[in-house]
Amino acid sequence: MNLTIYHNPRCSKSRKTLEIIEDSGVSPQVVLYLAEKLDAADILDLASRLQLPVADLLRRGEAAFREAVNLPDLSDDPALAAWVAANPTVLQRPIVVDTATGKAIVGRPPENVHELLT
Repeated sequence: MNLTIYHNPRCSKSRKTLEIIEDSGVSPQVVLYLAEKLDAADILDLASRLQLPVADLLRRGEAAFREAVNLPDLSDDPALAAWVAANPTVLQRPIVVDTATGKAIVGRPPENVHELLT
């Protein structure tokens, strides 16, 4: 099984999701997306794998979202993906991708990752 987790170690849900993965015996690729900047194409790819619009990947409670003055139309996935790439703290976390199947989940709650581990 080949899993990739887009991880923020400061987030308790992200840490718990990673713990569940590792406890199942899987060693995922860990992408520290705040340090390893994702580009708009990466964001669009994640949204596609999740079968969600980019707007559904936003953490709307984050200051970067609440205080945004240049936020594009929420229905414009390419423009919104570029904005998320420039403001990565607003990206929902963690996102886990099974690279073999292309299936992905958002680890909120962390137990969602069991869908990929079965």
